[in-house]
Amino acid sequence: MHAVLRHIDARLAEPLTLAQLAKVAHFSPFHFHRLFAAWMGGETLGDYLSRRRLELAAHRLLAQPRLSVLEAALAVGFGSGEAFARAFKRCFGSTPTAWRAQMRQDRNLDQVLRKLDQAATVPAVDNGASSSHHEASAMPVRFVERSETAITYLRYEGPLGPPVEAFWRRRVAPWLRQHGLQEQALYGISHDDPGISDPERCRYDAAAELPEAFAAGPGRLTARLPGGRYAVLPYVGGSERIADAWAALLRDWLPESGWQLDHRPSFEYYPAGVKADVAVGEFACEICIPVVSL
Repeated sequence: MHAVLRHIDARLAEPLTLAQLAKVAHFSPFHFHRLFAAWMGGETLGDYLSRRRLELAAHRLLAQPRLSVLEAALAVGFGSGEAFARAFKRCFGSTPTAWRAQMRQDRNLDQVLRKLDQAATVPAVDNGASSSHHEASAMPVRFVERSETAITYLRYEGPLGPPVEAFWRRRVAPWLRQHGLQEQALYGISHDDPGISDPERCRYDAAAELPEAFAAGPGRLTARLPGGRYAVLPYVGGSERIADAWAALLRDWLPESGWQLDHRPSFEYYPAGVKADVAVGEFACEICIPVVSL
């Protein structure tokens, strides 16, 4: 089922059929349709596809001020702006144009940037990649070309922020020690925007890079984190402030950057050897968002 969700997220602009997705899951279409709804707490495949398309379109409408509503609609697989507008209003309660205007008005960027200024930054970590500063912004954002990376992970679903910190402490840390992964580079992978998606449906993966000789074993979740170009913002602080850093990067820097997001997930990167300060509840990481030219 995780492979199916990855397949969907990477192809939301394409037609996605029940038979195609059942093949990815290695089930018959009949059994896959039933199992998917049960696994998703009653949400059918059709409802999930519509929700993910609308959430991605909403995310892009906020992050790309010059993107038209029709362009957003076509980019996530809708055949017309009218069909998209109707579906969008059913999901978000207003038209795409009105919703975008209201969301941008509601942002308090001064407060976000003040909070971000209070967070120290860590030295840039190249990870063997090239980087540069974008001249359009004073934020310490750099660009990194990452290679595809094999990972193993545990999944959390629900509100982000402090609950994710507890997830790392109570479940992930013992799991890392059990499998000898505590010295590997780690990732916190966000699949949904909590400002747009229902917080209870937000998916977050706590992941570790797979050593070459590591045996995945039955029941262990593995995936490949896509490579390519990422915009990277260093962060040091606690879980209560990291949402502000994410917001500043996605809602302030990105719209003026000349770049846009694609289907790859965003994540927090914790280089091997970087330790958290448990006493004060602070940690260092790099916030990475996948970018392509407009």
